Amino acid sequence: MTKNHEDTGNIPYLPHTAGDREKMLEAIGVRSFEEIIAHIPADLRVKALAMKDGLSEIELTRHIGSLEAKNVPASRQACFLGGGSYRRYVPSVVPQIVSRSEFATAYTPYQPEVSQGSLQAIYEFQSAICLLTGMDVANASMYDGPTACAEAGLMACRVTGRKKLIALSSVNSEYRMVTSAYSKACGLTWQTVDREVPIGNKIRSAIGSETAAVIVQYPNFFGCFEDMDAIASLVHEAGALLVVVSDPIALAYLTTPAELGADIVVGDGQPCGNFLSFGGPSAGFMATRKDYVRQLPGRLAGVTVDNRGQRAFTLTLQTREQHIRRERATSNICTNQALNALSMLVYFTMLGKEGLSRLAEISLLRAHYLKDLLVAIDGVELACDEPFFNEFLLKVDHDVDQLLDSMKEKGILAGLKVASMYPELNSHILVAVTEMNPVEELDDFARALEKLMANRKAGARDTKVAVP
Repeated sequence: MTKNHEDTGNIPYLPHTAGDREKMLEAIGVRSFEEIIAHIPADLRVKALAMKDGLSEIELTRHIGSLEAKNVPASRQACFLGGGSYRRYVPSVVPQIVSRSEFATAYTPYQPEVSQGSLQAIYEFQSAICLLTGMDVANASMYDGPTACAEAGLMACRVTGRKKLIALSSVNSEYRMVTSAYSKACGLTWQTVDREVPIGNKIRSAIGSETAAVIVQYPNFFGCFEDMDAIASLVHEAGALLVVVSDPIALAYLTTPAELGADIVVGDGQPCGNFLSFGGPSAGFMATRKDYVRQLPGRLAGVTVDNRGQRAFTLTLQTREQHIRRERATSNICTNQALNALSMLVYFTMLGKEGLSRLAEISLLRAHYLKDLLVAIDGVELACDEPFFNEFLLKVDHDVDQLLDSMKEKGILAGLKVASMYPELNSHILVAVTEMNPVEELDDFARALEKLMANRKAGARDTKVAVP
């Protein structure tokens, strides 16, 4: 260390001297650091950091362990949370493969002669996405589902030459928020259309000659199914594209979006071989029709033969320059989530077509079993009387926050409060069921909720009697 503590203000690990800091303060027009933070109320500022002396490794490990023990992760509770992120089983083969140094430390495969393994994995991932969605071509993954949705909207604008995007209100709010932000930044018109059953008037009145795409979710945020045939007809009659947000597990069991008229299909790979991990990271996917392949953002891996006639993999249709020259790029997405996409590929490969379909069926059957138990409870009703996959929306005659807290005390994460995304649904919870919820857990959920609702009813009666 070349600078003494006096020179750096008694903070030996900061590179800037007191003189350096004076020059920076002068450049931004203030006299001191305190002046920069003057707008922060005094009661919100830390008076002093309670820093401990240096700990040995064993002491530090013990301390971190005590902090960690305060957390109660979803894996140690009965988890019925959904809404886009799901607790599903990750087979041990997935981390075993993706943790190999060939994959974990691999960089962007610009040079095919030294990147055949990575390029083949990406190619196989694209192939798996095409099989699931029924589409012709898929790219080498996106950052996540919401980003993929936004890129699909921009792609639709390039294809159609139009500048308006429409989304149904039943599309996951995170997807809508990200796509809306992209739209505004690019000078596009954004509109959310309230979902109606049956589908028709609201979408028809919103679509016009300036509409580039309509975004729907299948199954939607509430687990239900839109009238995809009717929506596709309305969209295509107007010359717009249909963008479908989908759950990859559901697609193993349902009619493919391609068969329902989708032009672009996007989604998130989190449920497939990727852990919840506090919300990320994950990998988005995007697939489309062959007609639109040259407008597909991100990277695309292809297969060919080399000069010796051997099968070879390489990036195709796009040059590296696309990711460097902003003004010439179809997208500024320049990094695919290769490791998380690989997790998804290993997951698909391990389960196979039949295994994935069976997994989806288990989730569906258990969700309907739990629904039947819960709606039989006084004060609980199904909010959407439509077919659903593995999630369903409940309306409860109870304060939602109190209900969820009470269930949490019993070790049950009973569902997702949706009022923060849909304020009008302040008495509703979204319940998701996966293969990680055994039947015994479903029965425990129903018994606990029934007891909670009964106690509330009894309490309400006692209160009424006590009033003179």
